[in-house]
Amino acid sequence: MKKALFLDRDGTLIIDKHYLADPAGVELIPGVITGLQRARELGFLLFLFTNQSGIGRGYHTLADAEACNRRMLELLGLGDELFTDICIAPESSDQPVEFRKPSPRFIHDSMTMHALDPAQCWMVGDRESDIEAGLNAGIHAAAVCTGKYDQATWQEKFIPGMKLFSNFAEFAEWLAAG
Repeated sequence: MKKALFLDRDGTLIIDKHYLADPAGVELIPGVITGLQRARELGFLLFLFTNQSGIGRGYHTLADAEACNRRMLELLGLGDELFTDICIAPESSDQPVEFRKPSPRFIHDSMTMHALDPAQCWMVGDRESDIEAGLNAGIHAAAVCTGKYDQATWQEKFIPGMKLFSNFAEFAEWLAAG
């Protein structure tokens, strides 16, 4: 069975800009390219899993979110096929949930479709909903301190079962150290 990383976008791979809809505003978090290269070297399939409630709230469109993803891929320079699959959850918090994290549906669907080993899968993100999505899916969860919370805040909000890292590159090196 295969191993995979499910990665949040805003605050994990790119700087979180509230309701980002303009590709010109996409900025990579330092170290992300190195971390993604390392994860691929280690044989992980990569999945992008992002809540985009601005779509459900009518602030921007799915096409806007996809344009931001394309810009992120361009800045990463690791190829358009970097992610095995991408889930953009458009629901706002007051709409019925299908994919919005902490729902594990995208992770469950991906594990089935790609024959992933849950024991070798991780959800990586900067918010509680990211961590909860991973744990709800029965996979490992890692929090990074490059988005909503710094290290001290994460330690206060610690969720049993999660691992804490300064950034995604540190997480990837921890994986490599095995």
